[in-house]
Amino acid sequence: MRIATLNLWARHGDWQRRREVLKAGFRELRPDLVALQESVVTDGYDQVADLLGPAYHVVHQETGEADGTRASMASRLPPGEVRQERPAVTERVDLSEFAGWACAAEIPGPEPLLFVNHKPSFRLGHERERELQAVRTATLIEEMLGGRDLHVVVAGDFDATPDSAGVRFWSGLQSLEGMSVAYRDLWDWARPHDPGHTFTPVNPLVRAGNWPLETGRRIDYLFVRCRGNGPTLRLRDCRRIFDEPVAGVWASDHFGLVADLEHVSGAARANRAGNVM
Repeated sequence: MRIATLNLWARHGDWQRRREVLKAGFRELRPDLVALQESVVTDGYDQVADLLGPAYHVVHQETGEADGTRASMASRLPPGEVRQERPAVTERVDLSEFAGWACAAEIPGPEPLLFVNHKPSFRLGHERERELQAVRTATLIEEMLGGRDLHVVVAGDFDATPDSAGVRFWSGLQSLEGMSVAYRDLWDWARPHDPGHTFTPVNPLVRAGNWPLETGRRIDYLFVRCRGNGPTLRLRDCRRIFDEPVAGVWASDHFGLVADLEHVSGAARANRAGNVM
């Protein structure tokens, strides 16, 4: 299966030219599951449907900003149970702005998968909020699993670097609020010596926007849940997407990620499940 994540940057900049680059890029990628942030839905326009076409089933954040900006996820297969929440974890979280969203959707198949779009608070000083939102999303996942042994993929624009408390929590490197989990960071798995910045001044849209002094960070992620001795899905490749201009046009102010994953053999998976990390 192929899974992708991208912050679309709403309809900012030269949207019509960016739109053509995004449509062509997704048509070439043909992902099975997509997590999107800063997508736009209004009474007369659905940005995700516009970019991906009719082959996808789309779940949108129920409420967004005044201009329709929100987060979304798309699947080639119709999802089963879907749960979402927009956690106001502290008084600093302003739900009138793009303040965070978590959505988990069960994707059917021979080996069902839980696909999660995690978009926490974006402000630089809000790591406390991002920590609490990570715990809320991880709790939502465990509630939906209900003890079942499903694959889980968590994707999104986390607005935090790999050494932050929230991302370390997802990676199984520290606990938060008395909870710990273990997920494999797919970029780090595939390219452990590459910083993999996804929000960087290499992209001129970054400094041309609201980040004139940005130095570059990896803030967009794909994670696979671990059980027993390791992740439940095997990684074939993980790479950045939309990280080069097309005819001078940059698709977004973020670079996205795509990963190709495959099922592990039954024997290997049983061995993992029978061991404790």
